[in-house]
Amino acid sequence: MKMLVFLLLFALLTLGINAQEKPDTTLNRWVPGVVAGLNISQIAFSNWTQGGENSLAWTITGKFNAMYKTEKWEFKNELKAVYGQTKIASDGVKVTDNELFMETVYSYNIGWIVDPFIGNNILTQISTGYDYTDAGKIEIANFFDPGYITQSIGFTYGQSKIIQTRLGLAFKETITSRFTMYSDDPDTPDKIETFKFETGLESVTDLKIPIDENTAFVSKLGLFSAFDRLDVWDVRWDNLITAKINKWLNVNLTYLLIYDKVQSPTAQMKQGLQLGITYTIL
Repeated sequence: MKMLVFLLLFALLTLGINAQEKPDTTLNRWVPGVVAGLNISQIAFSNWTQGGENSLAWTITGKFNAMYKTEKWEFKNELKAVYGQTKIASDGVKVTDNELFMETVYSYNIGWIVDPFIGNNILTQISTGYDYTDAGKIEIANFFDPGYITQSIGFTYGQSKIIQTRLGLAFKETITSRFTMYSDDPDTPDKIETFKFETGLESVTDLKIPIDENTAFVSKLGLFSAFDRLDVWDVRWDNLITAKINKWLNVNLTYLLIYDKVQSPTAQMKQGLQLGITYTIL
């Protein structure tokens, strides 16, 4: 609960940050963006007497954005895919990143400080996910198994170039096939559910802070709580610091915090530091 309070305060305090306003040249046209990235980490040994094993880790990322904006309404779309593996000589290949995220948000300018919006997002795996144990690997997830779809309607604040946040009524569907532990209702032991529908509140905050000319901090905080358990919030806090070395080479520091009681009773955290190649297509 203390973590949730901290995250909410973080989102609220950043509302006071205002970006320098510039003439808007994006009106009445599609503004696309495509960025692809490859991060690699490798080490090899030959006649090495101090211990160690050969290893190779790689991650491919792809991000697509498309926005259409007029004086009255704004239509934003985002698609993000991440997949990575690590190979250690004695352990073989292990999947380290495996995610597909899609989001669409439509908002209408009514002249208030906040605008009404409707949105939809989808979150799933790209391929099979495993739990790696001493006995071997156990399959625990696959494409859209589970899959999460969330529709929301409410109000959004997007007048700052640095922060955008929204809050609204949300409908969350969890879809499974084989891995029903994500959707099954423990209160109905005689039946196994492959579909779970929840109604609650959702908050999403996007933060983009340019630290200096070649360094930027990007953060996305998503919160969801069903009406039947408002004392428990699902949290997804995704952070990225990118330092550009040149136009195509950069250093990335990532930190992802997830709290979902159905997945794990404690918070999940993932951190990475990578040197990678990034290419902006559009």
